Parts: sequence; structure tokens; C-alpha cells
Amino acid sequence: MTDTARLDARLARRAFARAAAQYDASAVLQREVQQRLLERLELLAIQPRVILDAGCGTGQGVHLLARHYRKARLLALDWAEPMAVAARRRQTWRRRWATICADAQALPLADASVDLIHSNLMLQWCEDLPRVFAQFRRVLKPHSALLFSTFGPDTLHELRAAWESVDGYSHVNRFMDMHDIGDALVQNGFAEPVMDVERITLTYADSLDLMRDLKAIGAHNVTAGRNHGLTGKARLQAFRAAYEQFRRDGVLPATYEVVYGMAWTPGAMPGVRIK
Repeated sequence: MTDTARLDARLARRAFARAAAQYDASAVLQREVQQRLLERLELLAIQPRVILDAGCGTGQGVHLLARHYRKARLLALDWAEPMAVAARRRQTWRRRWATICADAQALPLADASVDLIHSNLMLQWCEDLPRVFAQFRRVLKPHSALLFSTFGPDTLHELRAAWESVDGYSHVNRFMDMHDIGDALVQNGFAEPVMDVERITLTYADSLDLMRDLKAIGAHNVTAGRNHGLTGKARLQAFRAAYEQFRRDGVLPATYEVVYGMAWTPGAMPGVRIK
């Protein structure tokens, strides 16, 4: 990753902390991907005793996992404390889970203590993905599974192209290719990774609506090559005009390349463990 594409983790954490209160109202894509991720979970013939939801956000995923695995102990982890607090508030007296505020690059969990790690759209915000996978491998028990979603490099290509026609700054985060993610899994001790990708397109009446949605969920531009000053009116107008080239049928598209991954710790037999 180039220096300009390098993520500022401190800034990203702060953005998600600020977004916690209004996150759910704008997290349409996150909810859709969560449902599709859980459909893939249905293929795994496992009954985990301990589940870690890594990057739990406001708790949408852990809430659904709690309904699916009624006997499992659930751990909801997020690096932004307001997000972890929001996830805690989703609990009911019938179903509760532990909430943890910590970075996935340094999990405060014992070795071989988790049966399943679930992570929905969190990995793209990690500075060092191999380090995260090493942590996941460390805390997973033998014969255990990792299931995740993240974004691929074609994500928000319209937004990137529109800004590139205006200035030379980095405006959109750079995302890893599916094959590089699979390689990182293998290099960090996971077996038989299964990867697939799909594209989901959201539509907007105006490009500013897209930018407001991104801000509302905390998905700010936190690359090192971003413009550290204010975006002037003329530059913003030029960006909006550039985005108009993508308008079709009266709306503007925002494309997301969603990567899904599944992998096992050594010794697992995927052919037996998948329904």
C-alpha cells in the first residue's frame, strides 16, 4: 500500500465513535451485507460454543447471531467505545453478550478460546490485515471457522473517478483484492479459504447524498493522502459535475465490491463441515 493510501487508524476510530448515534439510520448496505453473510453461515455445519463478532458496530450482527445460536456465548468487539456501548444496549433480558472495546490487531482474548469469528465489513478499516488474521488464528480453537465480509478495490469507483478528475488528493480508501486477502489468510495459518465476490449498487439523486451517508456511518476518507484542508465550493461543484457522467435512469450509482471469505483453522475438514 502506498503512503498516500495508508489509513490513519486514530482518525478512523474517532469517526466511527462520532457516528454511533446515527449509524443505524444510514447503514442500509451494512444490513444487506450482514444478511448475505449470515446466509453463508447457514452452510457451516457447526454449533460453536463461543462466538466473536469482530467489528460489531451497533450490534446488528451480534443480535442476529444470538438468535441463531441460542446456546453460544457471544463476544461483541469494536474499537470505538460508543459503538460497543450501542451494541450492549441491544441486549435483552433473555439474551445477553459481553461487549469489548479493543482493536482487532491486539485481541484481549486467550489463545484458542473462540469457536467462530464473524466479521461484517470491518477488515477494510484495519491498517495491517495480516496482523489481524494472525490474531484471529491465535484466538480460534482447532477445527474452528472464520467468516467475514469486506470491500474489494472496485468499491466506490465512481466516487474515486469523479474526485480524480478534480484534484490529485486521495478521496477514497484503497481496498485489497480478493486474491491478496486469500493469500494473507493462508500465510497466517488458515486452511482452505473460500472466497467469492459480488457487486451491490446503491443509487442516489445527488452525489452529496452519498457523501452524507458515508459520513453518517463514519466512513470518512482517512487516507494519508487526503486533503487536510477544507474543500472549497468550486472544487465541490467540479466534483458534483464530474459524478454526473455516471447518471443513469435519473439516478447516480455507488458501486460496492463486496468480498466474502470463509476459512478454517488447521485440522478442519471443510468437505465435512459444510452442509
